[in-house]
Amino acid sequence: MKAFWTYTLARLALFGATFGVVWLIASFFVEWGSATTLFVLLISLLLSSVISIFALAGLRDRLAQNVQERAARMSQRVEESRHAEDVD
Repeated sequence: MKAFWTYTLARLALFGATFGVVWLIASFFVEWGSATTLFVLLISLLLSSVISIFALAGLRDRLAQNVQERAARMSQRVEESRHAEDVD
């Protein structure tokens, strides 16, 4: 679970930083309104997603490994339980 929260918080921090930079840049060039805020949000979401592919690859791999190990343990428990039922 630690890898999950680390990756999630890193993604949120990256989105927040990207939103701040895009908002700052947009504030120099555009007049603010609800549509502008929506566009800044969408651009930030897109940019942070692309950046996270490269910047957070290690965290994502660690999370995937943890999920895979957890699934293997659960499968092993199910197989052991199934085998115990067959023995009775």
